[in-house]
Amino acid sequence: MAPPDSTPLTKAQREIMEIVWENGQVTVSEVRDALEAKRKLARNTVLTMMVRLEERGWLQHRQQGRTFIYSAARPRAASLGMKVSQMVDRLFAGSPEDLVTALIEYRGLTSEETERIREMIEQAESKQKQNRKQRGKRS
Repeated sequence: MAPPDSTPLTKAQREIMEIVWENGQVTVSEVRDALEAKRKLARNTVLTMMVRLEERGWLQHRQQGRTFIYSAARPRAASLGMKVSQMVDRLFAGSPEDLVTALIEYRGLTSEETERIREMIEQAESKQKQNRKQRGKRS
């Protein structure tokens, strides 16, 4: 499998990945058939796009007879995370703090959302502490 690529997915690539994430394992023909309602693409075009996605670390395949069966090499959350990161860079000058401020001031948070966010921050802090300890042991 190729190393992950952080370049954003194109609209067509996202559509392919959504089909893969929804179905788990797919062939090129199945993806082309699923895309048919939105756009007419030749099988070779879909194949080329899927090969590129595999080269970028988004897809992996196994061979079953003469057929390649593709599956996701990265979770859907990886795509969403990249999109959010780009949005923070573009709209908030790279500041997660400004993003959170905008959420709180303009959208508001329920007490449940606030508690879940607090738990996520605590987990992130705990993970950072573990990583620092592990780096200290290797030195």
